[in-house]
Amino acid sequence: MNFTRLILLACWFGAALFFGAVVAPAAFGVLRSFGLPNANEIAGSIVTRSLSVINIAGFVIALLLLLSLLLRRSSAGRVSFMLECVCLVAIAVATGVGHWVIAARMRALRAAMVTIDQIAVDDPRRIAFGALHGYSVNVLGLAMIAALVALVLMARNLRD
Repeated sequence: MNFTRLILLACWFGAALFFGAVVAPAAFGVLRSFGLPNANEIAGSIVTRSLSVINIAGFVIALLLLLSLLLRRSSAGRVSFMLECVCLVAIAVATGVGHWVIAARMRALRAAMVTIDQIAVDDPRRIAFGALHGYSVNVLGLAMIAALVALVLMARNLRD
C-alpha cells in the first residue's frame, strides 16, 4: 500500500515537472518559430488543456492519498503523519484553486479578448491575464514542492 501511494504521487510529480519544464515552453517555442499571427493563442490552448489534466489529477490523487493516510494513521509517526497531511492538503488546495479558480478566470479573460495575440500589451485584460498566469505558476510550484516533501516522507516511511 505504501509503495503504491509513493508511486502514484511520484507519477503526478513527474507529469507536473515535465509539463512545466518541457510541454509549456515547447508549445510556445515551436508555435512562435513558425511566425503564426496567433501562435500564443494556439500554444495557450494546448497548455490550458494539458494543465487542466495535471491539476485535476493532482487534486484527485491528493484526496485519495489523504484518505489512505487517514486509514493507516497508526503506522506513521505523529510528526511525519501531520506533515504528510499538510502536504497532501496543500497539493489538493493548490491544484483545486489552480484549476477551478485561476484557470477558470484565465479562460474567461481569453474568451473576452477573442485572440490574445491581437490585444495591446497595456490592455487591462491582458495585464490581468498576466497576473493570473503568475498565480497559476506559483500554485503549481507550491503543489510540486508539497509533493516533493510528501514523497520524501513516504520514502522514509517505506524504509522504517
